[in-house]
Amino acid sequence: MDKFTHLIKLSVGTEGVEDLAAWQESRRAPTPDGLPRHVTRMWPRREAEVLAGGSIFWVIKGLVQCRQRILRLDAVTGEDGVDRCAIVLDPKLVRVAPTPKRPFQGWRYLAPGDAPRDMREGRKTEDALPPELAGALAEIGVI
Repeated sequence: MDKFTHLIKLSVGTEGVEDLAAWQESRRAPTPDGLPRHVTRMWPRREAEVLAGGSIFWVIKGLVQCRQRILRLDAVTGEDGVDRCAIVLDPKLVRVAPTPKRPFQGWRYLAPGDAPRDMREGRKTEDALPPELAGALAEIGVI
């Protein structure tokens, strides 16, 4: 049994991996350490498993397209006075094999065995397929 787990999250409004990277870059400057973070209402109950090597997998346009290693979880208080969890991320986005994923709310745990595999090094520099085509090919097991 694996001793770590991942998280999976929809990247709402994002058009592609480059769009997610640009959005995170624009929001990093005001953070104390300059690292990207995703702030969420819920603190992972399986914190130790997430921090033992987990990543957050991003669903973009109905496909899991990339992941980022989770570095730590920080407690933050919103402007409304509500305590939240900031998932602090490695800035490096790692492309993964495009995998269809239906919409869901919030984040979910993702077992390592269910996580899409990282793309081979040579494929990372190829132009990305349109999301609809990548999804169709993933559904039939071609990619």
